[in-house]
Amino acid sequence: MTDGKHEGAADAETSGIGAAAAPGRERRMTAGRKRDAVLRLLRGEPLEIVARELAVTAADLSAWRDAFLEAGAASLKSRERDDRDETIDRLRTKVGELTMDRELLQAKIDRLEAGGGGVPFGPRKSKR
Repeated sequence: MTDGKHEGAADAETSGIGAAAAPGRERRMTAGRKRDAVLRLLRGEPLEIVARELAVTAADLSAWRDAFLEAGAASLKSRERDDRDETIDRLRTKVGELTMDRELLQAKIDRLEAGGGGVPFGPRKSKR
C-alpha cells in the first residue's frame, strides 16, 4: 500500500475509471444519455467540461441542446381540442366527399362525350 500505488474509491476518480469509455470503445449516445447531458448544460455546467467527459464535440452537444429546446417550445404551442376541431374535421370530410362526387361526375361526362352519344347536354332543337 505504501509502494506509491493508489488504492480505494478516491483513486477511481483520478484514474479515469468510469469517467469515459476506454479508447476505441466509445459508448453509444442513446437518447437518454443525450437528454442527461443537455440537462447538465441547462443546470449550468460548462459546455466544454460536459463535452470532454462524454467524449463528444461541443458542436454536437450544442446541437442536442438546441434540438431539445426546440422540441420543448413546439410542445408548448399545442392546444387542447375543442368543438372547433370537430367542426373542422366534419367540414373536411364533407369537402372530401363533394370533391369525390365531382370527380366521378366529370369522369362520367367524359365517358359519355367520348362515346358515340355525343355531348350529353348538347343544344336541343325546339319541339315547335
